[in-house]
Order: sequence, then structure tokens, then C-alpha cells
Amino acid sequence: MTEQNVPRVGLVFFPAFDWAIGPDHPERQERLLYTRDQIQEEGLFDHPAIREYRPRLARDEEILRTHIVLPSLEEKITESHRIAAGGTIAAADLVLDGLVKRAFALLRPPGHHGNRVVHGSRGFCVLNNEAIMVDHLRARLGANLRVAIVDTDAHHADGTQDVFYNDPGILHISLHQDGRTLYPGTGFTSERGGPGAYGQTVNIPLPPGTGDQGMLLVMERVVLPILKEWEPDFVINAAGQDNHFSDPITNMRFSAQGYAQLTELLAPDLVVLEGGYSIESALPYINVGLLLALAGLDYSRVKEPQGLRAQDRQSAAVTDQVKRVCDEVGELWQQRSEADLEQIFGSADFFQRQRQIYYDTDNIYESQQEYIRLCGDCSGWRMMYTRSSRAREPVAIVLTPWICCTRCQTEARRQYQEVSEDSTFAQAIWQDPASNSYRSRGAVHR
Repeated sequence: MTEQNVPRVGLVFFPAFDWAIGPDHPERQERLLYTRDQIQEEGLFDHPAIREYRPRLARDEEILRTHIVLPSLEEKITESHRIAAGGTIAAADLVLDGLVKRAFALLRPPGHHGNRVVHGSRGFCVLNNEAIMVDHLRARLGANLRVAIVDTDAHHADGTQDVFYNDPGILHISLHQDGRTLYPGTGFTSERGGPGAYGQTVNIPLPPGTGDQGMLLVMERVVLPILKEWEPDFVINAAGQDNHFSDPITNMRFSAQGYAQLTELLAPDLVVLEGGYSIESALPYINVGLLLALAGLDYSRVKEPQGLRAQDRQSAAVTDQVKRVCDEVGELWQQRSEADLEQIFGSADFFQRQRQIYYDTDNIYESQQEYIRLCGDCSGWRMMYTRSSRAREPVAIVLTPWICCTRCQTEARRQYQEVSEDSTFAQAIWQDPASNSYRSRGAVHR
């Protein structure tokens, strides 16, 4: 296939017919079926710039390179979750293999609320599809790969932030409705990453009522300059579509035209669908505009049948607040190298953080204690203790980073040996993504 004949966009589609939280739940199969009908009606599948491809099942090792699923994959992961995760991997492979220039994984279930440790479903998410795809890119191209994830869902991408919290190879930018007004209640500018990747978590909390003007202002003033400076090898857009003015569970004012313009500005290599629950009034038109923008085609006539009312447009007060957020985030980015890491994370051998995590979809409470090795040669190995309201016996997890120095590798192995022999823990888990090594050992009394 010659360069000029390579499709500009590969679309990987999966509606998850057999997966739904409930028949009337906003996260159900109709989310994508109306979109597919609209794409077909517009004749986009007949355009040479756009080609559709099938997803595949994600294998155990591809999931466990990123996640620790408790008590087991078999208990928590459905076939639909495997196909959604596998669809993102298939999209990445299309680009890596030169079959398309860009790829769009239009699939469900979504994933950006999925943490590294998984006890159940949070915000309709179990597996983090973008994170699994990123680790697949690294597995193919090497641990030194630099990837930027720009999440434009209305909800803070707290799961993606958690997975890459201390990862120096990942820049994670999340644009979202202010966490004081929307689930999951996080994503403030003060959340900037761990000791090995401080400043590479960039949160941009926007006021309710932010529309096209505000979202595009953030892209031009903050996101694009940061990307230009950081110089990622790949840009991934976690394209949540619940910023739309007709979405039933958010309070934003974005339009289909705005989404298309944002996509054209960002020019992502890979796009993965996240949220968006205005099933008939928004998603079909947003996705058509997004596809056209990815393919470099004219999207100027894309418009929702339900127009944005004058009283719903972005107010002057919201515009002023968006500008203040832009200024704050830009200043924090420029000052990140001046931060006193010892003052922030301490001078002991380990930085400790304790978290209480609620799985709202499954009504599970998790208690998690984490220790991050403060190391001058790598981002440091990690020790995690976790238990949940469904399984109160603690689980010990030892995690090594993608690039791990010899000392941290030795210390981590020693720690895993110690906890695997400790009958206090229901499981002891070793996760080393660079070598695709995952081991789980039950306690002696089990």
C-alpha cells in the first residue's frame, strides 16, 4: 500500500451488545448504535479516507501488564471489557503498522475511571482502555516512549491519573468540569503527580457552563503549548463527549462543531471514546464531526438538530473564570522544574500516601496504602496494600516501573519474597510491565 493510498482514519467499532449496567442506564448499547447509523447515513464508510476495522479480545497478559484485578480477572472482567480493551490495542496496531495514519476506537464499556488496582466498577469503568493501549505501545516500541494523553471528558480522568501518577514517560492532561460540581470530585490543579513524575499530571478544572469558546481557549492557551514543549511521540485523545450542551448528567455547553474544531487543533494519533450520554441528540453528530476532522475533511455543516439556545451559551463570567484557570495551569507548568520535591514528598526512603476509594457503580469501598521508593536513578518501585468491603483480607502488591534501576529491582524482588511468605495477606502480587511479568501467590494458610 503506497503512502497516498493509506486511509487517514481507521475506525474500530464495538457497541457491546451484551453489556449494560441496566436497560435504562445512560451507559447502554444505544450509545453507539445511533452513531453508527449516522456515519452510514452520511456515507463516511464509503469514503476512501476512512476504513472500518474489527476489534479483538485483550489477552490476560495485556490486561495484567497495566492492572491488578481483585480477586481475579475471571470474577470481574466480562468479554465486552476484553473486546473494548482489545479494540484500543487494535487501533494502536493499525497506526504502528502503517495501515492508517490515525485511529479512532469507538467502543464501550468506557475506562478512564479505572484505577491500577481494580476491585470493581467506578463511574461505569472497570478496565482503563487508554492505559492498556499505552502499555501496549511501550511493549512494541520500548520503555523510553513518550506519550501524552489529553482527556476531554467532562468528568476528571481520575483512573488514568492514578495509573500514571508516578510515570515519567506519560504526560496526562485532563480537561473537565470542576470536581466541586461533578463526579468524581477530584482533578484540581494541585494534583500534579508523584515524586518520579511531578508536574506531568496537568488538571484543568473548568466551571459549569463552559462551551466552545472556553474549551478551545484552553486548547490554544494551555494544552497545545504544553504538548509542543513536552514533545510526545504519540498523542492520545480520551474523547469523552459528555461536555455537550444536551448531555443529561453534566453541566457544560460544548457543541459538535466545537468537538470537531478541538480535534483538528489537537491532531491526535489515537482517539478513544469515553463518556457521553446524550445518545440521540449529540453523539451521532459529535462522532461524525470528529471523524471528518481526523480525516482532514470538511466538517463545517455538521450540526445537531437541537440548536444551542442563546441563554445556554457561555457567559462572560464563565469566560473570565476559564481565563483564570488557563493562567494558573500555565504558571504551574512553567514552574514545575523549580518545585522543591523534598519539601513535597519528604526526605525518607519512601513517600507514603493513603487513600479511601469508592466504587460507586458496584458500591465497594477500598482502603489503600502506598509506598513509593524515592530513587535518584529511576521513578522507584512501589509497595501497595489494599483491601475492600467485599474482601477484607489485605492484598500486598509490589510494582516496578517501566524503567527500573538495578537497586530498585533488587529491593522490589526482596520485598515480594517477604510478603509472599506472609500469611497475613490473602494474595501477594508482583507486577513488572517491562518484562511482562505478573505473579500472584496466595498466602501460606490458603
